[in-house]
Amino acid sequence: MAKSIDCKKCRRVGAKLFLKGEKCESQACPMIKKPYPPGQKPKRRKGHVSQYGKELVEKQKLRNWYNLQEKQFSSYVKSVISKQKKTEAAGDQLLKKLERRLDNIVYRAGFALSRAHSRQMIVQGFFNINGKPVDRPSYQVKIGDIVSVKTSKKKKKLFEEYDVKMKNFNPPIWIALDKEKMEAKVVGEVVVEEISPPVEISSVFEFYSR
Repeated sequence: MAKSIDCKKCRRVGAKLFLKGEKCESQACPMIKKPYPPGQKPKRRKGHVSQYGKELVEKQKLRNWYNLQEKQFSSYVKSVISKQKKTEAAGDQLLKKLERRLDNIVYRAGFALSRAHSRQMIVQGFFNINGKPVDRPSYQVKIGDIVSVKTSKKKKKLFEEYDVKMKNFNPPIWIALDKEKMEAKVVGEVVVEEISPPVEISSVFEFYSR
C-alpha cells in the first residue's frame, strides 16, 4: 500500500508529478488507469473550485514535485516573499532555490530515479561535493560545485545498468555531466524555462500571502 502513496498524490491534484521515476512514463502509471481522485469509487472532479481550493492544489503540486514537507516548502516560499529581488520574478527565485537543492541536482543529473530516491541516496552517503561528503538533501549547490558519486558506491547494485540508462540521457543545460566519472558540475544559473513544473506559480504565492 505504501508504494501507491506517491501515485495518489498525483491523482489527488489531477496532474502527473513524476514522483515514481520510469513508472510515470509507462502505461502502468495509475494516472492513466485511474484518472480520478483516490477513493473507493471513481469520483468526478468538482466543476467549481474556490480560489482557496485552487491555490491549495497548486501549492500541493509544487511541494510534491520537489518531494518536500510542508514546513520545508513554506520556508522557501516565505523566504522569497520577504527577500524578493526587484529585478527578478518571485516565481523564478523560488524555482532556482528549489532546483539548487542537492537532492534535485542528483535527480537532474540522472543518478537517481526520482527526487525521493535521490534523497535516500544522499542520506545514505552516496555523494561528495567538491571531494567532501555531504549527506544533507537540502544543501544548496553553487555554480562551480561538483557533485560526484563516491568511488566506494559506484559498484552498488543500483548502478548496474547505469551505462545503458545514461546512453541517451541529457541533463539540463546548467549541469555539465561527466557520465564516465559519474560527476555533475553546476556550470551556470538555473534556466527556469527548462523546468516547466505543471503548476501556476502565482497561486502558490497567493496561498502563502493570505
